Amino acid sequence: MCSALTERLSSEKTAARTYRIAGHVIRVVLEAPWTFRILTPREESALEILRAGGDAGVFPVPADRQEELALNEDRIGKRRLSRAEWDALSPEEQFSRRHSLDFFQYAPFEIHPSQVATDPSSQDIATDPASQKIIFSDGAEKTDPALFEFTLHEGIPEEIWKDREKWTRVTAVDEQLPYYYGYTLGEKTIYEFYPHEGVLAGIFVMNGDYSRGDYYSSEGMGPRTVLMQVNTSLMIQYTFATAGKDTLLLHASAIRLDGKANLFFGVSGTGKSTHSRLWLENIPGCDLLNDDNPVIRFSDSGECVVYGSPWSGKTLCYRNVSAPVRALVRIERAPFNKAVRLQGLNAYASIVAAVSTIRWNSTVMSRLVPVVEKAAMGVPCFIMQCLPDPEAAKVCKDATFKTEN
Repeated sequence: MCSALTERLSSEKTAARTYRIAGHVIRVVLEAPWTFRILTPREESALEILRAGGDAGVFPVPADRQEELALNEDRIGKRRLSRAEWDALSPEEQFSRRHSLDFFQYAPFEIHPSQVATDPSSQDIATDPASQKIIFSDGAEKTDPALFEFTLHEGIPEEIWKDREKWTRVTAVDEQLPYYYGYTLGEKTIYEFYPHEGVLAGIFVMNGDYSRGDYYSSEGMGPRTVLMQVNTSLMIQYTFATAGKDTLLLHASAIRLDGKANLFFGVSGTGKSTHSRLWLENIPGCDLLNDDNPVIRFSDSGECVVYGSPWSGKTLCYRNVSAPVRALVRIERAPFNKAVRLQGLNAYASIVAAVSTIRWNSTVMSRLVPVVEKAAMGVPCFIMQCLPDPEAAKVCKDATFKTEN
């Protein structure tokens, strides 16, 4: 690519979009040359269904059925270019596509910037807690101000490295790729991401109150790699920023039936997605809300509500819907099917293991713990020891529905 073309494309203005996830507003900014990928007509059609709260027909994909990932992509209209189609693109088009992020998963949660209150403290307002909307004196409705802003940058500036020897490592996730490492530097929190051994994909930096996050992508990283790290960074910042706001981002799969939802969680590989799929295939009237990272939030009245999110793992379930939580269920493999109600500390321990926590950060953890306690005391909790068979779904349903009688 000639330097003149690169310089021209890099000089184009930044792109920004605003999203509301479980009532919390976030703003995402992409600095040039990064842009948001334009959706295909089929994706737009699927998006209309999702925005209306509908179901695009996506199914959970267990680890042993990875070949079905392509079927889910087809259901929401995703299509990858063939090699011949790519080679037919001009150099400018190829450069643009290499710097286009596929933000389809966030699109159902997008709101117009005019819906966001920028400085509510300076105006005569009231708040509607049920909808998280601010009612201004002139009758206009706006959501709460953005909780945080996240910006994607191309390239890692030299100034990032000048205090490298002062970084204090606080966490490491390096048992299997991709790796990431967490550090602190004064009030800042810093993460390094390694998608491959010895390859630094980028660095994520948050300020002291988590209201600003900046991801600096190493030059030459492709859009899929960048999107993976952007997703992880956004989940980290969301967890930090919503701590203390009666909100938990969980590692779970969520199924809705008769207006309420069950959340299934457990150690990776124990069968959360498999169990959700068993419900969908064997219990009429179910639908999938999210298959990897739903959000639960307590209302002012104390009701626990689960929300879909843009983060659903390999299952492309990006639904902007919500439902009261019926039960929180830990899945464990067993040679039989049995559901046991958990109470007290057992319920707390079961839930906290599924929370996207930052145990090394005492401030954030002190804000998350009361929400976990509220869930353990206020929501029926179970351990479901089970086989991957239809009977397991029926046993779980019978046990969790009894809590309503």
